[in-house]
Amino acid sequence: MDYTRLGKSGLKVSRICLGCMSYGAPERGTHLWSLKEEDSRPFIKRALDLGINFFDTANVYSAGASEEIVGRALRDFAKREEVVLATKVRGRMRPGPNGEGLSRKAIMMEMDASLKRLGVDYVDLYQIHRWDYDTPIEETLEVLHDLVKAGKARYIGASSMFAWQFCKALQLADRHGWTRFVSMQNHYNLLHREEEREMMGLCQAEGIGVIPWSPLARGRLTRPWEQKGSTERGRKDEFAKKLYGATEESDKLVVERVGQVARKRGVPQAQIALAWALQKPYITSPIIGATKVQHLEDAVAALAVKLSPEEIALMEEPYVPHPVVGFS
Repeated sequence: MDYTRLGKSGLKVSRICLGCMSYGAPERGTHLWSLKEEDSRPFIKRALDLGINFFDTANVYSAGASEEIVGRALRDFAKREEVVLATKVRGRMRPGPNGEGLSRKAIMMEMDASLKRLGVDYVDLYQIHRWDYDTPIEETLEVLHDLVKAGKARYIGASSMFAWQFCKALQLADRHGWTRFVSMQNHYNLLHREEEREMMGLCQAEGIGVIPWSPLARGRLTRPWEQKGSTERGRKDEFAKKLYGATEESDKLVVERVGQVARKRGVPQAQIALAWALQKPYITSPIIGATKVQHLEDAVAALAVKLSPEEIALMEEPYVPHPVVGFS
């Protein structure tokens, strides 16, 4: 495993991050494809064995069950000081006007709830899970700063939003002397490269670590195009249907090009798609989901795949502009 700094912070993270949305409680109704605890734990253990030290979850994943499962597994399989534990806040967790969002009330309540579910005293990275248009960003930034100073979060990060919003947040933090975001978790893969227009350049200029979600496009980049809905998640993931589908013809061609490179090299498509992301200078650690051991093996193996400029150009050439999705 390779390790790198998260942005210009001193925090060292593995070049692969295990996303834990797939580990939860399908009976809670939010992620119907998620694995139950007894089926989830082996993946967390295997990730640790492979050298992955970076684990990302969120309070909304399976209505909190993901945090509970991840917290118990990491307590059993690892030392707290050896792992980088990340979670997120923003989505609805309870009924009522203050049951979601990034207000001081909501964040303070949700931080304590997440710490209780995770069974820890602090998280290493606390991220806002999208922009909150109903709360002044100054209020959000100040309470995040307070949580860092209280020792409940070591670092703070953000997730999908417009570049102007992220720029504003960074500028306000600097102006007021508040803790600065060190990472951006955004939607980025060979089928959705809109973040290259503004966000990636901003992150490079400001020393922000980029930890993209869905680097394999919900599995679409890992198998022939005609098999895109062949998995349990592919059939039940309604969010994925919103993310992809508007530009199917060009997406199909991109997937075919990934397959072409993979066949020539004799490796799975997943390794090629991840290697592409890992070779981008602004990418710190792609967040991968794993519901089969091979998913973890392929992710780690991708670190050793070095694509040629010609191979990269071949896969990128069919891309066409996509609608902006995933910001809410």
